[in-house]
Amino acid sequence: LVSTKLFNISSGTLHIKDSLNFWSGGRVSLKDVETKSEPVYEPATGRVLCQLQACGAADVDAAVRSASAAFTVWSKLAGMERARVMLEAARLIGKRREEIAEIEVVNNGKSITEARLDVDSARLCIEYFAGQATTLSGQHVQLPGGSFAYTRREPLGVCVGIGAWNYPFQIAAWKSAPAIACGNSMVFKPSPVTPVTAVLLAEIYSQAGAPEGLFSVVQGGQETGSLLCHHPSVAKVSFTGSVPTGKKIMEMASRGVKPVTLELGGKSPLIIFEDTDLENAVRGALMANFLSQGQVCSNGTRVFVQSSILPPFLKEVARRTKAIQIGDPLLDETRMGALVSKPHLEKVLGYVKQAKKEVQGARVLCGGEPFIPADPKLKDGYYMTPCVLDGCTDDMTCVREEIFGPVMSVLSFDTEDEVLRRANDSALGLAAGVFTKDVKRAHRVIENLQAGSCFINNYNITPVEVPFGGYKASGIGRENGQVTIEFYTQLKTVVVEMGDVDSLF
Repeated sequence: LVSTKLFNISSGTLHIKDSLNFWSGGRVSLKDVETKSEPVYEPATGRVLCQLQACGAADVDAAVRSASAAFTVWSKLAGMERARVMLEAARLIGKRREEIAEIEVVNNGKSITEARLDVDSARLCIEYFAGQATTLSGQHVQLPGGSFAYTRREPLGVCVGIGAWNYPFQIAAWKSAPAIACGNSMVFKPSPVTPVTAVLLAEIYSQAGAPEGLFSVVQGGQETGSLLCHHPSVAKVSFTGSVPTGKKIMEMASRGVKPVTLELGGKSPLIIFEDTDLENAVRGALMANFLSQGQVCSNGTRVFVQSSILPPFLKEVARRTKAIQIGDPLLDETRMGALVSKPHLEKVLGYVKQAKKEVQGARVLCGGEPFIPADPKLKDGYYMTPCVLDGCTDDMTCVREEIFGPVMSVLSFDTEDEVLRRANDSALGLAAGVFTKDVKRAHRVIENLQAGSCFINNYNITPVEVPFGGYKASGIGRENGQVTIEFYTQLKTVVVEMGDVDSLF
């Protein structure tokens, strides 16, 4: 297990030494810990890492005030000045890559291989938006008589970021990078399930030269999130998580007429046509379902396979799934670690049981069972075998609801029109994918799929240069890409009269 300044290892037990709340340039230890704490677990072992201190109203107010002070300074800097700080933060993330990845694994349970890629994504995102900070500009419009107008793209103020537990460090970077590039400050609340690594990002921004409070971290659950959304000095809320929680956040933000960015759930279709390269289609289906133990909002969990190639597809995908190495997520050879919590593990296993019980129940080709690794220190971890369900129908619970675990539901189809109708029959529209060698069909099908993030002959590829987000109930706004600048700025129009006023009075 990892040993860093954040952790202390004694008697084989991992303990967090310092507070996980951060504002005014440093970690903040809260008072009244007895009434505001809850345990945080290590998914791989089931052990308690620490007792989380949740922020109350006074704490949230202190963090927002610190962020407001930082905004006053930061918003006046030139884009190049902001970019220098951000590039230094990216350099520090690269330097501490292994340390951050290991701590992410300890708190989240995903494999170290994936965690390293998440840290890389965070670094690249900050580098990308450092470049965007230098390009912010308005428009000049010539008017009659020598008069003119121009627009200014200005920051919003204090932005709130509320993260999810599946990509703790990456989401903190994805939300903070565009916000601060545009001149805003941010108060970030991680999920109480995975609170550990966001504070590392806060320290890195501080070490890179950011003003005190530019990126602050407040810990807590629903109550803390509500306090942030309702705070009168907060200008915007960006949330990643479930649809029900996203609706509540949108409602709270609406009371202050605050803009929101919502990246919510998905039940995304992956369509595999008979003319596909079968090897690549199988690889894509595995990537679409088993990254981060299946705990990915964009996962293509409804895998539609054209009936003529269904038997060989099922045979190969089941063989590959059975071979996935499950175990200690800190080992390089591990490809699937532990689910994030015991309640979540039980929920996912419950979906598999439900699928078998329903009328014309699904057939479990492999997996869907609790798993106990051979290493005795992992016996209380939250593991399960990745599952492939065959014989699924559109009305099954496993096909309609987001499972958020390593469960692939396979459905057969015959025609393009049929599969398009079925694929779009969902209240969600986060992502979608198509595998085919027919380039015309690929673009035609993608055009007709109701999803915000689409893939052709691959899946779950999320470069920071391109926007990520959904249609319908899957969200509002986008993360990443140049368009994100629009979601963290407001436009001011200035009309300049160069002649006399032409008055009607």
